[in-house]
Amino acid sequence: MMNAGNANLLNAVTLIAMSIWGYKAGGSPTALIPLGFGAILLYFTNSIRNHNKTVAHIAVVLTLLALVALIAKPLPAAIERGGGPGLYRIIAMVVTGVISMIAFVMSFIAAKKARQGRE
Repeated sequence: MMNAGNANLLNAVTLIAMSIWGYKAGGSPTALIPLGFGAILLYFTNSIRNHNKTVAHIAVVLTLLALVALIAKPLPAAIERGGGPGLYRIIAMVVTGVISMIAFVMSFIAAKKARQGRE
């Protein structure tokens, strides 16, 4: 499984790239919302890799917010439009968000076990 830092990086880059692609394809400024999430998550990557617990928890909340937002509005709209590249962009962002969430949870579990082992 991917570590939390790499999963966060993958998610951040995907959010940024798909957001830019979506904006260029459709011109809607709302397509740039994931870019904001991606930029913040990208900024957090080194702190997550350095096991900064506070930053990791903030990143989890942002990742969860992005996931919920993508699943609530754009995903059903893209499905209703009949799929196409827009649907694939949203699916890519959702998949990397889920991968990132799983990596964070696994990281938190491993850190808790390590802490308990030291006590």
